[in-house]
Amino acid sequence: MGLATTPVSCTVKPTNGPGGAMRFSTPSTDGFRLFAVTGVNTVSFAVDATADARAGLLGFALERVDPVDDERYVMPGFKVFRSVIPNPEPNIMVSTWDQPVQSLVWDDFTAKPDREYDYLFYPMRGEPKNLDRADPIPIRVRTEPLFSDRTHDVFFNRGVASSQAYTRRFGNRRPDEMSEGERAAALDWLTRDLDEALLQFIRQAGPDDSLLGCFYEFHYPPVLDEFKAALDRGVEVQLIVDAKINGGTNQDGSVTPNVPRDENLAAIETAGIPAGAVIRREARPNDIAHNKFLVLLRGESREPAEVWTGSTNVSLGAFAGQTNVGHWVRDAELAALFAGYWAVLSLDPGAAAGDDYATTRSKNAALRRAVDAISGPPESPADVPAGVTPIFSPRADLGALELYAQVLDDAQSMGCVTLAFGINKLLKQALADNGPDDHIVYMLLERADSGDPKLTSQNNVYEAWGSYVRDPLYQWARETSTRALGLNVHVIYVHSKFMLADPLGDDPVVVTGSANFSEDSTTSNDENMILIRGDLRVADIYFTEFNRLFNHYYFRSTLETVGDNDGGASLFLAEDDSWLEKYAPGTLRSKRVEAYVNMAGLQLPPSG
Repeated sequence: MGLATTPVSCTVKPTNGPGGAMRFSTPSTDGFRLFAVTGVNTVSFAVDATADARAGLLGFALERVDPVDDERYVMPGFKVFRSVIPNPEPNIMVSTWDQPVQSLVWDDFTAKPDREYDYLFYPMRGEPKNLDRADPIPIRVRTEPLFSDRTHDVFFNRGVASSQAYTRRFGNRRPDEMSEGERAAALDWLTRDLDEALLQFIRQAGPDDSLLGCFYEFHYPPVLDEFKAALDRGVEVQLIVDAKINGGTNQDGSVTPNVPRDENLAAIETAGIPAGAVIRREARPNDIAHNKFLVLLRGESREPAEVWTGSTNVSLGAFAGQTNVGHWVRDAELAALFAGYWAVLSLDPGAAAGDDYATTRSKNAALRRAVDAISGPPESPADVPAGVTPIFSPRADLGALELYAQVLDDAQSMGCVTLAFGINKLLKQALADNGPDDHIVYMLLERADSGDPKLTSQNNVYEAWGSYVRDPLYQWARETSTRALGLNVHVIYVHSKFMLADPLGDDPVVVTGSANFSEDSTTSNDENMILIRGDLRVADIYFTEFNRLFNHYYFRSTLETVGDNDGGASLFLAEDDSWLEKYAPGTLRSKRVEAYVNMAGLQLPPSG
């Protein structure tokens, strides 16, 4: 790999946008202008290029400079010029110095938290075997810290076990079939810092503090052991866990286990957590206690202080397999509302198995009234206040789900949503009348949508779904799935539940929590969601991670849909500037670039 020696310019410096957001841009240079937005581990870039700058452009060589680790190297790539490497081997890694990136949007998924980086984009022209690299365009960025002293910290696992990266590192092997050291390395890569963040939340509790938890799946040993350690140091711990009796003996004599009750209770016993610290959620056995939250109360006065929430169950598959997010909120008012919701659920409310019809209706209605009294949904997106607003379930009507659909539909420039169990009809109805000129909506699904009506690019809606490279294809090696890795059984790819409205604007809305944007998650299950309005930093972290996941699965879902129907041409670099035809006005790629160009909170960097 040939290394560049161009000195890094000091003229491009990070500028914090409103709300602490990390959004960066450069002045126009030779017809090119760079834009970037950073999260914790991901940096997303876009290049705005004039018609003259695009002429003859073969792509960009990309170089990253890390002053902290004293590293400077050209970034690797996958695609190659067919005239240079006609038969690339699976898992081949090449240098963008010779095999450029042919895209006006690019992401670095290997950044470290709280780190300043210089990136240099070298426009490349000429011929594949005789490349002409222009002077680089530099941009300096800074990533967010993993843990901060702000109101919010957000943690994503890797969520891409089905990837070339996992294949290269661990050979598609199951973690439980590896040596102890290899298994630890694989799980550390897969979980990233998601499990460590929850452990840190528990560890902060002192002898006079209390932890109140509600969990659906609750059998990941490191977390249960941490709760046991908290109990041993004098923390008051009270945990509500799903213990619904929903299994039994079948007609053929086989036994259906109680899910997740049996595994939860066995893990609790193994960890040595005493029965007095556990409240079994057993009422309403046909619905699920789907929460995954934890509340910290400070001192003997039990003052609500902080909340952990998100989509992450306490299970190996949740941390290491499917996509998940954990969200840490330091907000006393929010913690008080979560503690109030916990108090309602601690009584195991709702109808019990065997209750008659009238009793069932009465008990379930009383539960919904109690939940509604804690915090109800705003009437409309305009009524969502700045800051954090919680919404708890089960509720008496679909008002909360209708609000989420309105939030997505009322976005001005962009909407993003992850959906583990399909697209609810309210979301479809809200977007069905949108046209190509309306705001763009990205949907990341567990599986391809099969219901009518279909949302398409004619609605300015673009979908990606869980999929993987099933067979070697040119430079792409065969991948695997989290089911094959023994990590997940039902939801294999996309388990996160969050929605973003105008994430790159000046008034973003983030919706996140445990609910699947479905009717059951609104009116039947125990669930929690929080709406965060106006926090650009939170929106940036969620957006960059959504971008990472959507881009990962969009390629794979497209490959799954159309196959290698062009003889592999799309898997090779174009030999001329024809790749830029994909950025014609109105295309998905051009819309992605426009989103960065129109980002709020950008300032031109000072010179000097």
